[in-house]
Amino acid sequence: MKLVSWNVNGIRSALGKGFHDFVAMAKADVICLQETKAREEQVDSTFEGYKAYWNSAERPGYSGTAILTRKEPLDVRHGIGRDEHDREGRVITAEFADFFLVNVYVPNSGRELLRLDYRTKAWGPEFLRFLKDLEKTKPVVFCGDLNVAHKEIDLARPKANGKNAGFTPEERADFDSYVAAGFLDTFRELEPGGGHYSWWSYMGGARAKNVGWRIDYFCMSPALRPRLTDAFIWPQVMGSDHCPVGVVLK
Repeated sequence: MKLVSWNVNGIRSALGKGFHDFVAMAKADVICLQETKAREEQVDSTFEGYKAYWNSAERPGYSGTAILTRKEPLDVRHGIGRDEHDREGRVITAEFADFFLVNVYVPNSGRELLRLDYRTKAWGPEFLRFLKDLEKTKPVVFCGDLNVAHKEIDLARPKANGKNAGFTPEERADFDSYVAAGFLDTFRELEPGGGHYSWWSYMGGARAKNVGWRIDYFCMSPALRPRLTDAFIWPQVMGSDHCPVGVVLK
């Protein structure tokens, strides 16, 4: 089963940059999208062979997630069950026979770190609680833009970014809490080396120079580890400042 995740930085923009070609190329069973920035009725498109499920933000043109899946889920849930966190369309969960797939767009702390406390003290613990509650029923895979580079190896210039959103001690500790709770970073399970990134600034030719950050992930419950056969990043796929990431489960 191939699962793919991509922050498209606007689905309407992505559709104008070859998104249908990407869907055909990916040959994925499920595609999770973040930062869709649209409501379903604003997207004049169908995806052949897939059923689409959307969770859009109340604020127009902002945030949002969606799941495209070939196999109809047993159930689809929106949000994490907390009104104060669920207005931005950041989480959509598909339940399959043997696991939950949680698609998440974690809040960005912001250039001035204005949302750092919210992101790490309010959102993070509640999202982890949500994951662990699901895990009481069956294993969990969660994926998406987590807006943090976990370790120094996960970004090109760690020394210059220790006080910047996405690499603060608080955000990295938040990721540590998922690891402490047992969730596995699938890419690091299979690839110990550096130089692998999923987001690049549009400034200064960062992508061409591979001056990037790995902030898009697939994480999973330990019970699913024996099924993990591949974890990948597709930096060659254009159309967003992020690139797709994915896993294959046998």
